[in-house]
Amino acid sequence: MHFGSGVPTVAIDALTSEDFLLDVREDDEWAAGHAEGALHIPMSDFVARFGELTEKAPGGATINVICRSGGRSAQVTAYLVQQGLDAANVDGGMQVWEAAGRPVVDGNGAPGTVI
Repeated sequence: MHFGSGVPTVAIDALTSEDFLLDVREDDEWAAGHAEGALHIPMSDFVARFGELTEKAPGGATINVICRSGGRSAQVTAYLVQQGLDAANVDGGMQVWEAAGRPVVDGNGAPGTVI
């Protein structure tokens, strides 16, 4: 993990299927393609739905935040760190996730795409 722009950051290749992933993209982006097993809370709803994250995130686990390219997730990561949580921005977002050959599924569990 490193600190790019003052925000803890993690590379895609450092993540395993056991790591907790929070996707903060909007509903249409999520439906087109997302990482299987990720929790989806759009950035636009994030503060209102913050309780869902604290209920579902494993205690003590790093919250790895992802969006399309890393901008929105960096903002959410900064917010989580301010709240005293262990969080990291996923460097390059879903674009790099998909390019690295990581699985992407759509809203029905079929192969998806990143938009």
